[in-house]
Amino acid sequence: MTTEILFERRREDFVLSTDPLRLDLEVIHNFLTTSYWAKGVPRATVARSIEHSLCFGIYDGQGGQVGFARVISDFATFAYIADVFVLESHRGLGLGKFLMECIRQHPSLQELRRWTLSTRDAHRLYSQFGFRPLQWPDRYMEILRQNIYETP
Repeated sequence: MTTEILFERRREDFVLSTDPLRLDLEVIHNFLTTSYWAKGVPRATVARSIEHSLCFGIYDGQGGQVGFARVISDFATFAYIADVFVLESHRGLGLGKFLMECIRQHPSLQELRRWTLSTRDAHRLYSQFGFRPLQWPDRYMEILRQNIYETP
């Protein structure tokens, strides 16, 4: 984890925590490897991405991980939100919204000038937290290796 501040919030039977020791790499990797944005991602890549990010896990009453997101940031000016998910078995309970509320409230992520993320299908969720389409898309550039994990 990139920041020293451990952050925890509770909602009903769920706990959100940034404690890296609570993260369940098996749950995270199993979800991401079948996602549209990281299909086939190697477990070692997921582990390395977690190590270099501020991660948020959501846990049920038994302590099992049911949601995840990570923030890549310099903690001064910029943050990118990545790998956001709630397990299908726990969708419809407001956990995605809870996750985003907690990310936006984290003390190490205040005063940032710019937040970004990419989504194919969760625009309604993210718009509730102020995200909008790029104001100047012509200024943004990228290198995208779309199928990097699927190619030998």
